[in-house]
Amino acid sequence: MKYKILLLVTFLLLIYGCSNQKEQPVKIIFDTDLGPDYDDVGALAFLHSEADSGKVEILATVSSNKHELVAPSIEVINTYFGRPYLEIGAPKSDGVNLGSSQHWADSIVAKYPHTLRSTSEVTDAVAIYRKILNKQPDKSVTIVTVGFLTNLNNLLKSKPDNFSPLSGEVLVSKKVKKLVSMAGRFPEGKEFNIFMDSTASKYVYDNWPGEIIFTGFEIGWEIRTGLRLISSDIKDSPIKDVFRISIPLSEEDRFGRMSWDETAALIGVYGTEGFFDIKKGTIKVNPDGSNKWEDNPEGKHSYVIQKMPVPEMARFIEDRMMHVPVIPAATLKGRK
Repeated sequence: MKYKILLLVTFLLLIYGCSNQKEQPVKIIFDTDLGPDYDDVGALAFLHSEADSGKVEILATVSSNKHELVAPSIEVINTYFGRPYLEIGAPKSDGVNLGSSQHWADSIVAKYPHTLRSTSEVTDAVAIYRKILNKQPDKSVTIVTVGFLTNLNNLLKSKPDNFSPLSGEVLVSKKVKKLVSMAGRFPEGKEFNIFMDSTASKYVYDNWPGEIIFTGFEIGWEIRTGLRLISSDIKDSPIKDVFRISIPLSEEDRFGRMSWDETAALIGVYGTEGFFDIKKGTIKVNPDGSNKWEDNPEGKHSYVIQKMPVPEMARFIEDRMMHVPVIPAATLKGRK
């Protein structure tokens, strides 16, 4: 009888352990060029929503864009969702510096709590990557990049330092589970994120030691979000303000904004199953910043093909963009 009880207890502990393992949040570093477009804002809101539900642990929010308002805007969003402590980094090397003509960034920075005055104040993104990756379990981190590949290029080329005795490439190989990249057109074409720092893009995609999942321009173009958000009764939300300001300024956004970056956030959290089919192979970046694709069933790269009906996916994404944080923005208004 004691033996049977012991077996039962062991079985229950195993079941409990497996259940707990399945419920572990996805560890994500979010790398964004937030500024030239505002789908980045929707993607970051998506991740914070999933963090509030326990599905995600956001490890850091870094910028691949050096524009002065990027880091303050990221901090505004992190603070709105009750995570002002998240580390923010940006390139200290040469890099792209682009703002928005729609004046949403300066609007939310003027209205909502934050402490950063400029992107130039923040830590080098590579140092943040190296510090955080070194502390994480092996093969546990998902990187979601929705902008330029500047930071990841610099990370791969980084040398051992006080954070880790490993080179950047070895550190990535050891700690990163997968890279999700909103970049490229498939099977071929030219796309903004690759083109703007094509040298970095080519180096990263040629040398990344693990899996890369691409969600291309053609995917996000079809998925429109933001209209339900701006017509909602949500108040004092920087997410709503960004879409409310920007959507009316462009005729092409009359059905909602294209959701390129939100699809990368979705894949980072949920993977592709049920949402997308995938095509395996290898991406090739051309000297002019365009890309082409080589099919290979054994390839480490894959790009996604729409599977879930577009209206269903748009609703799935926008539901999370409309998430109201645990700490209401109204309680933070005016505190800087």
